Amino acid sequence: MLFSKIDLKELRPEAKRIYVFIFLIICLTTLQMSQVTAESKKPNILLITIDTLRADRLSCYGSSRPLTPNIDRLAKRGIVFSYAFAHTPTTLPSHTNILLGTTPPFHGVHDNLNFVVAEDFLTLAEFLQRAGYKTGAFVGSYLLDRRFGLNQGFEVYDDNYARSHKHKLANLERRAEEVVKPALDWLQKQSSPWFLWLHCYDPHDPYEPPPPFDSMYAEDPYNGEVAYVDYALKPLIDFVETPPYQSSTIIIFTGDHGESLGEHEEETHGFLAYNSTLRVPLIIALPGVKPAIIDEPVCHLDLFPTIAELINLSVPEGLQGISLVPVFRGKKLPDRKIYFESLYPYYNRGWAPIRGFYEKNLKFIDSPLPELYDWRRDLAEKNNLIRSGLVQKYKAELASLLTTLSGASEKIAQARVDRERVEKLRSLGYVSSQPVSRREVFGPEYDVKNLLPYNNQAVKAMNLYYQGEKQRAIQLLEDIIKKCPLLDSAYSNLAIIYQKESNFNKAMEILKLALANLPSSYEFFFNHLNLLIEARRFDEAIKFFEENGPRYPRSAGDPEALNLVGLAYNQIGNPRKAIEIFELAASLDDRQAALMANFGSAYLSLFLKTKERRALEASMEKFKKAIEIDPEFSQAYHGLGMAYRLLGNIDGAIYCWEKAAELNPDWPQIYYYLGLAQMEKSEFQKALSLFRKYLERAGSALSREEKEKISAFIQACEERIKK
Repeated sequence: MLFSKIDLKELRPEAKRIYVFIFLIICLTTLQMSQVTAESKKPNILLITIDTLRADRLSCYGSSRPLTPNIDRLAKRGIVFSYAFAHTPTTLPSHTNILLGTTPPFHGVHDNLNFVVAEDFLTLAEFLQRAGYKTGAFVGSYLLDRRFGLNQGFEVYDDNYARSHKHKLANLERRAEEVVKPALDWLQKQSSPWFLWLHCYDPHDPYEPPPPFDSMYAEDPYNGEVAYVDYALKPLIDFVETPPYQSSTIIIFTGDHGESLGEHEEETHGFLAYNSTLRVPLIIALPGVKPAIIDEPVCHLDLFPTIAELINLSVPEGLQGISLVPVFRGKKLPDRKIYFESLYPYYNRGWAPIRGFYEKNLKFIDSPLPELYDWRRDLAEKNNLIRSGLVQKYKAELASLLTTLSGASEKIAQARVDRERVEKLRSLGYVSSQPVSRREVFGPEYDVKNLLPYNNQAVKAMNLYYQGEKQRAIQLLEDIIKKCPLLDSAYSNLAIIYQKESNFNKAMEILKLALANLPSSYEFFFNHLNLLIEARRFDEAIKFFEENGPRYPRSAGDPEALNLVGLAYNQIGNPRKAIEIFELAASLDDRQAALMANFGSAYLSLFLKTKERRALEASMEKFKKAIEIDPEFSQAYHGLGMAYRLLGNIDGAIYCWEKAAELNPDWPQIYYYLGLAQMEKSEFQKALSLFRKYLERAGSALSREEKEKISAFIQACEERIKK
């Protein structure tokens, strides 16, 4: 308006240039201000994924029991998709589908633990980060640990569950409340725009809801887990449901997959591909959109393009889903095929793969015994409509769909680990060989539906064992192996029983038989290696790894296996080789207490051999790291006590050993070291008590010479006390 009142023709040239310059500055400033305003108007994005969540357990999906009042609040003002489907019934691939917007035939992540998301894919977090979003992820299970690659694009990736040396890594989880609290703390520090992904693991088996949900749902602990998760989400939902967040936040709520709960003879999930495990809840609550219930089939792949369109950004090329924004405006979605697969049995057990697709009202499941259902009329999939004349038609359609989804070639996520680690293993003296080939042609005897009942019997056998019926359990497992030599769980459970009974030779015999019948099973390779270590057959363990490890590419990227091999090398007196292997293992995952403690022990052994001061310092560093990871790890305190003692810090050694004794009072050896330390400090009364305790706890395991040695210490203490 200012310039409209000035006739530039009347101005002198210098004044004209000044006015033009000022005009340009104002224009640029206005443009920058409009860009800042646009940036500030970008909506926040909250993605909530609940593990193992059946849609029919939510009140807003028709549950007769009000389990989920907080989730229902989102549904009341959001879009509820009645028929949303996952593409995989396992955790890591399902979240990979969501965060990459592509299917397993493209990104290559088909199962938990065996795969790592390749770095050359664009994740939703990376996409939003480039658009100016602050990004944070808070996950509740080791299955989504950062080592599997989904941390790409997240400035904060909180997978800080307690890592106890007592538990298998794959079983690590944390309660929903322990996930929500740090997520909410992070959220309250953010200025818009932000993207938060929150994952709760609780409904996953075993179903063990905390009080009071355990007693409230004693007859149905799975429902108790669902009700607990809803309760735990309340503070987060309260936060985003209040101004200004309610009017500036897109909330997407879904499950990664469902749970069978006994349907189709599947107790949990991961084996079959029925709607009990593929149908998931999907609720999208966002400002300015009227609540609605959508009955069109949608899938996890649709979330990435939907978010892109909602924030007015171009949908990245290569995504395999479609934006759901048209349905918010009352429009129909195009007809298409929705792909799914269940390959855990294939990759872990050598069973037949399961793949298929939804299209309109039909669902085709391809396996040695193919199936076809009208899922609209038969959601429980009880009436198989397949006929011989239809099999080849639908198989051809599936093959065409797979070709489309795979692109030029499948990205093998597994191979990323192999390439990075195989060369390092070669440098450590291991030779390379071809991995075990997988069967590609399967008869009905390999169909998961035929094998699953045997698996249920193997589970029953373990329950019998834990109930004290050892012989019945062993007999049942032996019968299963005779009838179904393809069942890995029968071998595993039988080997576990013999291992618990300290019959290591029999356990190894079972594992060797398992490897002969199921040569592609990495689990049996690892269990055999672990059993050799537990039996203290270290030379055999090293030989077994050297000869068989290269056949299992996963071993090159498995820090747990490398930890066992490093331990074996240290035990046979080769700490330098052990240190090299521990370094490789730690480069994969440096948050394992047992690995760090073994690493410290190797450096301690190296110091005892070489007297190199830096080796002693390195050992202390590793032991302290192990204690930091797991403050209740007695062996790490013992190792640190040894290092302090060698350093000349006797008080430090006593503190560590007393802590080790407190954490593990049944460990006799610790009283011996404490007794020697107290003797050195002339605390003879304390030393006497400790030596007596050592003799009491370890007496039956001591040789005559060892007993005489301890008796001499006791006598020396008694004599000094008398003086």
